[in-house]
Amino acid sequence: MQYSSRLTIGTHIMMCILQFQETEKVTSDFLAASVNTNPVIIRNILGKLKKAGLVSVEAGIGGASLAKDPSEISLLDIFRAVETEEDLFRFHENPNPLCPVGGNIFPIVYAHLAEAQQAMEEKLGGITLKNLMDELQERLER
Repeated sequence: MQYSSRLTIGTHIMMCILQFQETEKVTSDFLAASVNTNPVIIRNILGKLKKAGLVSVEAGIGGASLAKDPSEISLLDIFRAVETEEDLFRFHENPNPLCPVGGNIFPIVYAHLAEAQQAMEEKLGGITLKNLMDELQERLER
């Protein structure tokens, strides 16, 4: 099962902005070339990042820039900005309440899935854009 690529695209966008904002106009076309996707997808995700207060975007060819210090932006911030669902795991609708499994699946499994999501959010919350850029810099220096 695959999950949305919005988190990784959003993170890619944020890292590109930080890497290139001093030397390039970081436009949706520029970002799309790096992500290797359609600029419309980039504009959609940029809009979500802007709405969350993580980036500033100047209309036209003005480009994008970070709205916060990279040490203040976590992967969790990006995740929450770009993902449309609050819960990572969705339950199937209308299990048969007369079935012993169907009538009890939600209260039994939900707590475990909520714990898994909490662990993921704690991990993402501890990784900042600055951390990622430091890792990028280390890789580039090798």
